[in-house]
Amino acid sequence: MSKTVADFLASEHPTAFSFEILPPVRGKSIDATFKDVERLMEFSPAYVNITTHRVEKSYRHVGDGTYRESSSQRRPGTVAIAAVLRERFGVRPVPHIICGEYSRREIEDQLIDLSYLGINDILVLRGDREKSASAFTPADDGHEHAVSLAGQVAEFNAGIMADGSQTDPVASPFSFGVAGYPEKHEEAMNADVDLMRLKEKVDAGASYVVTQMFFDNDRYFDFVRRAREAGVTVPVVPGLKPLTSLRQLSLIPRVFHIDFPRELSDELLRCRCDDDVRSVGVEWAASQAARLKEAGVPSIHFYAMHSVASVAEIARRVY
Repeated sequence: MSKTVADFLASEHPTAFSFEILPPVRGKSIDATFKDVERLMEFSPAYVNITTHRVEKSYRHVGDGTYRESSSQRRPGTVAIAAVLRERFGVRPVPHIICGEYSRREIEDQLIDLSYLGINDILVLRGDREKSASAFTPADDGHEHAVSLAGQVAEFNAGIMADGSQTDPVASPFSFGVAGYPEKHEEAMNADVDLMRLKEKVDAGASYVVTQMFFDNDRYFDFVRRAREAGVTVPVVPGLKPLTSLRQLSLIPRVFHIDFPRELSDELLRCRCDDDVRSVGVEWAASQAARLKEAGVPSIHFYAMHSVASVAEIARRVY
């Protein structure tokens, strides 16, 4: 096994398979998550990503018209699941580290726990804004952008703690990837600015890029070309998401600010139920994956949340 995901992606190998999972909702069993992982292990994933969700605020009525604010994670357990995935399944885990509403000290605590566990692959992300907010708001002494978070990881590797104190450098430094957007991040002024931000994250230490989902391979190939022209030389891993429900047909373009190509939208307009969408989703994503594999991409990353059966069917056809 390569030392890190970045080492693996940079090595000579056939197009690899990887996927992403969600921790269960607070209070729910982990069994369903592990069953999903077991279902996809037959395809020998090179690594498995585990999402991290932002801290969410809630308000509880305590009487006399007074409400008390509290904060919690709806899906805790990313670090613990990463450790179990490695021990139980022998697969390389890649937990997400996000800005969210975490302070530098809270992020440092996550890095310390992962370092103790010997997990040194992470994905560095800003994370989503609060659902009710129009703009992303960082925590006090937190990070507003992923590039700043990447800087903290680099400092942690060098033994610089959140309070600025100097300790010994980390014996097994973190290697990390970042997100890229073939159709531009929703908050970027234009595609050129978006690529400038990506280059800043790579300059801050990112060793590879994983793209947001896309449904038109030409968007990915053009994104890679433009990234290379902008000076981004690290591997760029395409991220795919098979469609599984009628609800996604409006939700995905609205939430992720991406388009369905005309040929796909024509097929989707004929769908009358979730099963119809699921069938189209498998066919389309399998065709995407086959073309990407033919092009020799280093890995194809599947956003498998709520679509494990579809991802398994695609992998059987392509790998």
